[in-house]
Amino acid sequence: MNYHNVRKYRPLLKCSRWLQKVVGWVKIALVWLLKNLKKLKPGFIKRLDWYIIKKFIGTYIFSIILIISIGIVFDVNENLAKFTQYHAPLKAIVFDYYMNFVPYFANLFSALFVFIAVIFFTSKLAGNSEIIAMLASGVSFKRLMRPYMISCVLISMLSYYLSAYVIPHGTLIRQNFETVYKNKKKMTAADNVQLQVGQGVIAYIQHYDNLMKKGYGFSLDKFENKKLVSHMTATDIQYDTISDSKYHWKARNWKIRQLKGLREHITSGAQKDTTILMEPTDLVYSKGQQETFTSPELREYISKQIDRGSGNVVQYQVEYHKRIASSFASFILTIIGLSLSSRKRKGGMGLYLGIGLALSFTYIMLQTISSTFAINADFPPMLAAWIPNLIFAVVAYFCYRHAPN
Repeated sequence: MNYHNVRKYRPLLKCSRWLQKVVGWVKIALVWLLKNLKKLKPGFIKRLDWYIIKKFIGTYIFSIILIISIGIVFDVNENLAKFTQYHAPLKAIVFDYYMNFVPYFANLFSALFVFIAVIFFTSKLAGNSEIIAMLASGVSFKRLMRPYMISCVLISMLSYYLSAYVIPHGTLIRQNFETVYKNKKKMTAADNVQLQVGQGVIAYIQHYDNLMKKGYGFSLDKFENKKLVSHMTATDIQYDTISDSKYHWKARNWKIRQLKGLREHITSGAQKDTTILMEPTDLVYSKGQQETFTSPELREYISKQIDRGSGNVVQYQVEYHKRIASSFASFILTIIGLSLSSRKRKGGMGLYLGIGLALSFTYIMLQTISSTFAINADFPPMLAAWIPNLIFAVVAYFCYRHAPN
């Protein structure tokens, strides 16, 4: 199977090029914002603030490059045999897999990189007695936090924009690559699918093939006041992927029975274009599908599934709230990191770097545990996404109260 000659993957390749352009624009915007930060409000950004911001952002980017580079090496070593076995072309490996692998995992562990960056360069400042000089000159610890918070605003805005609008498109490309070249097969069919597609309208498909976007053994029942008023059947229905509007289906060998009291009116035909409020994404669920939706698409999907009374909406709600909660994690972990590493101590930063890594991995573990509880134990999705932030906000406050003044 030639990956680049399959027509259905051409839009994904275009998305990959679009993703690269967007990431480039984001970098340009970030550089411009950093260069013009002093001009945003004269007198607000001092030389001290600018000095710390450059150190923070520089160390953050350096830690991402270093750790992700190591991750790529391990990933190549793990998957090289599969890439060779399935004859993955070099261009697809680089641009479709790793060009989307890097931003996904960099953003996923953004809070960890922020924590490492704060611990690393703040410990170095404290070791060089720069923090002592700042505090001795009359700068309070609260004032010292200002450039850290400004840096967190920049990082959080970028992180949320990437996770909500950019990375989902790249994740779709990466998952399709894995389906073809890493033998991670997606669910491509579903049996006995039944769902509510409107108020009192129930659709049923005996077998659905997601590759063909085609369903077999279709029926559509409409109820009014708990009474059946219309019953439509078709041997198969085909989703119109080239239609300008959504929910456009073509039914073949269809028959409609209209029930009015004791009377029945039957119409039939060979083919019929119809609008049914369902899409292929509503019929087949694959693992990690929620990660391929942008935040507006997630909101729309969640609202639609709740109206239908669907039970598989929790993981989508967790993903939606987690994107917002993860953006605020940078502020919490920065306060903890600054409070731990701002005091000059013998032995250097090794101990505090270890504490920082332990806290970061604890935060990631709490995210995973709370998400699992939300999906499997009927836990509120919004609360599950925010529990790690709430717990670590208490830790941050404790560290802040015991920070040097």
